[in-house]
Amino acid sequence: MAKSLIFLASGYEEVEMLTVVDMLRRAGIGIDMVSVTDTIEVTGSHNITIKAEKLFAEADFDNADMLILPGGMPGTNNLLAYKPLTDKLTEFNNAGKFVAAVCAAPSVLGALGILNGKNATCFPGFEEKLTGANYQKKPVVRDGNVITSRGMGTCIDFAGEIITALDSGKKAEEIKNKIIYNDNY
Repeated sequence: MAKSLIFLASGYEEVEMLTVVDMLRRAGIGIDMVSVTDTIEVTGSHNITIKAEKLFAEADFDNADMLILPGGMPGTNNLLAYKPLTDKLTEFNNAGKFVAAVCAAPSVLGALGILNGKNATCFPGFEEKLTGANYQKKPVVRDGNVITSRGMGTCIDFAGEIITALDSGKKAEEIKNKIIYNDNY
C-alpha cells in the first residue's frame, strides 16, 4: 500500500489538510498527519485545533511515497522555516519521490528550487514565489514528481491527482463519484 505524510504547522489551512487525508483514506492509501511543532495538537489558520498522529521525529520517511504540504498562513511560512522538513522535501525530490503542495505552500517548493523548469500553480498572488516554475492558471498541475494546486476550492481535484499518482486515475474517479463530486444531479 502506498504511504504519504501530510504536515501540520501552526496556521495551516484546515480544509486543505483534511480533504486530502479524508480522500486518501477512502482510497485505501496510507496517510499520517505529522506535526512540525512540539505538540501533537496543532491549531490551523481558522483557529481549529486538530490532533496530528505523529510528531515529525516519529514520522516514517523510509516507507513514505509522498510528502504533502497544505497551505494557509502563517502555516506555509512555518513549514518553510522548519529545516528538518525542507531537508526531507529536497531529499524526496532529488530521489524522484512525490512532493505535493496546495495554496500558498507551492512557494515552499519554489524556495527550495524544486520547481525549477517545472509547470506549477498556486494561490493567486504567490506566483512570483514559484521560483523557476512555469506558472499555470489551472486547478491542479502535475509535472513529473511534483503536484501543485491553487487552494481550498481545488482540494478535491488535488487529492484526486494524489490518488492518481499513488494508485490510479480509476481509483480517483471512484472516490470522487462516492462523494458525489461534480455530479450531474
